Amino acid sequence: MRLYVGNLSFNTEEQQIETLFATLGEVSSVRLIRDRDTGRSRGFGFVEMATEAQGKAACEQLDQQDFEGRRLTVNEAKPQERSGGGGGGFSKGPRREARW
Repeated sequence: MRLYVGNLSFNTEEQQIETLFATLGEVSSVRLIRDRDTGRSRGFGFVEMATEAQGKAACEQLDQQDFEGRRLTVNEAKPQERSGGGGGGFSKGPRREARW
């Protein structure tokens, strides 16, 4: 089960999060979101727990708990939405029908 973890200190590292969540079950992965220019944590990330039961337990026990002087937000992560658009190619004005 994938969890969103928010309101983290900018100094928090993945290992600290893994240690915290490991008290409630098997942690499959931890990913802190970082600023691409500075590499500094943006204060949130994602934890993947091995089972749904462990994920729910983590949400119940860690949401709104103090961690490094901040009150954590822990809940089930929503599926990532991809922004549409893209559509390759280009346009040079109105489309004209071919004349044979």
